[in-house]
Amino acid sequence: MMEYKGYIGNVEFDDSAKIFHGEIINTKDVITFQGLSVDELETAFKESIDDYLEWCEEEGVSPEKPYSGKFNLRLSPSLHREVAITAKRMNLSINRFVEKAIEDEINLARV
Repeated sequence: MMEYKGYIGNVEFDDSAKIFHGEIINTKDVITFQGLSVDELETAFKESIDDYLEWCEEEGVSPEKPYSGKFNLRLSPSLHREVAITAKRMNLSINRFVEKAIEDEINLARV
């Protein structure tokens, strides 16, 4: 993973073409980059983001910001009820309960 100005790039290596290629993964907009070496890849990564931000400015549109920290979550009514009850029992807000559950799952996935 690579990071620049809050944008995160995921990189893969194409063995048949002998080239690195990557994509920004924390926006809905498609931003890609590629290079034959690590140095080329890093330069292309930063240039792609800078080009995207420059294009947005020229077009008068707001660039998509990397995730804001807000998202809607749809649950069945019965699961929503269980979450609310369990959070209350744990003396947590529903938001903190869900955040903690997600953090726990991410930590388990890293092992």
